[in-house]
Amino acid sequence: MPDSFVVYNSAEREAGCGRGASMLEERMKHWRHAFKLDPNRALPDRALEEVCTSGTDAVIVGGTDGITYENSRRLIERISAYPVECVQEISDAEAVVPGVSGYLLPVVLNAGSVEWVLGAQQRAIKRYGDWIPWDMVAVLGYVVMNPASKVARRTGSQTRIDAEDVKAYARMAERMFRIPAVYVEYSGTYGDEKIVRAAREGTDRSHLFYGGGIAGETEARTMAKWADTVVVGNLVYRNVAAALETVHQAKEAKGGSE
Repeated sequence: MPDSFVVYNSAEREAGCGRGASMLEERMKHWRHAFKLDPNRALPDRALEEVCTSGTDAVIVGGTDGITYENSRRLIERISAYPVECVQEISDAEAVVPGVSGYLLPVVLNAGSVEWVLGAQQRAIKRYGDWIPWDMVAVLGYVVMNPASKVARRTGSQTRIDAEDVKAYARMAERMFRIPAVYVEYSGTYGDEKIVRAAREGTDRSHLFYGGGIAGETEARTMAKWADTVVVGNLVYRNVAAALETVHQAKEAKGGSE
């Protein structure tokens, strides 16, 4: 049995340890703002405290490269000192850490290879499937839009797509594959509002995330008009004070599926 996975017996599940996949999805529906922290990047204790006590709805631990079990565990342990929901986004099955409140499993819908839609996931499930706490897992259907981003290069994402393509991806995620959440990812740059609006139009039930280039009030409020959850990552490492301001800006904006 791998140390990286939490094992729940039937009695624990019946006792409601208790977070079925539907429960994670239900909690996600209430997220208007989330911070995403990269285990492979340094963040001072004071900045981490401010992030975790900012009023954000969740802290997502994850990244594209340099992600290991050890650096993920260290960051998650630091976050656990604060009363904020912490979930781990899985980019490497060997880096899964027990003790979080849920796991986000990314699927890149516009990847250039099925490796990032089915391949890596199938191998992980083949190896660890008997031990995965499925009641704590939710799938994210990514549409990666920034060709210069690490995730786009790694997955060979087809980023030369328009709003109608994105709308179709969102519909496909929701209607064909029943994916509970769609994530429009501009990682490292600010995105096109028309693209996020198209993703919104393509979803009725799937939760819509937006991430990328949030630098302050204007960006947070604009994307929160369409996305259910605005994710702020890089700004934390550049200007933590500005990052903290995005919490109430995203939450005050009217939009998403409201």
